[in-house]
Amino acid sequence: MKTEADPNVIIYFNGEYMPMGEARVGILTHALHYGTGVFEGIRAHWDEGAQELFILRPREHFERWKQNCRILRIEVPLDADELCAVTAELMRRNGFRSNLYVRPIAYKSAERIGVAPDDQDAFAIVALPFGEYLHAEKGLHAGISSWRRIDDNAIPARGKICGAYANSALATDEAHHAGFDEAILLNESGHVAEGATCNLFMMRKGKLITPAITDNVLEGITRDSVMELAARELGVEAVERSIDRSELYVCDELFLTGTAVGLAPVVRVDHRPVGAGTIGPLTRRLSELYFHATRGHLPEYRKWLLTVYREAHAAHAVDAEKSVA
Repeated sequence: MKTEADPNVIIYFNGEYMPMGEARVGILTHALHYGTGVFEGIRAHWDEGAQELFILRPREHFERWKQNCRILRIEVPLDADELCAVTAELMRRNGFRSNLYVRPIAYKSAERIGVAPDDQDAFAIVALPFGEYLHAEKGLHAGISSWRRIDDNAIPARGKICGAYANSALATDEAHHAGFDEAILLNESGHVAEGATCNLFMMRKGKLITPAITDNVLEGITRDSVMELAARELGVEAVERSIDRSELYVCDELFLTGTAVGLAPVVRVDHRPVGAGTIGPLTRRLSELYFHATRGHLPEYRKWLLTVYREAHAAHAVDAEKSVA
């Protein structure tokens, strides 16, 4: 999906709220030349019935972002709760009432030539209206990429490091030119890692299986959410282990998970049908559960959600009480 950037959208940049059209990064910025940045992706879903925006697990995302920034020695001065508050305020200032994608990014901001990083850091948070990343209503056709997933000892896949996503871009470009919807990458040992931008699950012989973290995959928050839903709601515990390429050809169900994609079923791999070549029952049920959990319909998963407009109303009520007192 392509999302046009509206220059009038209010973003958070260099410690200020400002129109995106006024935010500028210099042509010699270190991160532009050497990939020395770390980003996150956060989803917010609009529920028409509740007239509310629900931000999905923002605290966990910001904690992961700050942890990953340590890999490149980038300092983000706000804590996770402050970053959550900034994000909700962005949405209120823009008056958003649709599904959104939030992109926090921290980067080495020195404007100079030279690969050695220094302690000049900056960060920004952008929230934009965002629909479906992959159109997976009827299932996706994925292809095994000739590009291997980068190794943890080269650039950690768990780090969401900007420069590492050249790996994903190469795999995605190859997949699209070959007529596939999405790429699946193998790691250097030849085991399945993940999609170009998402984690992978398969159902085989009655077991839900996903690659282990040690197979150079992102420690996905959506991955964790789906594993919790499967265990609590369906009594299906996910097994984390290495997956051979050929298992994708003989498994019963296959799906991808990620912040942008949500839960996306895969019905063909390398021109071979997955199972019956249709969306499987477990995949469909998990997709329904994920939809309802992320929009506040399931009370037991409200712990995952930060409300945008209700929080503002509650804050104003507290301020009013203090002023009366």
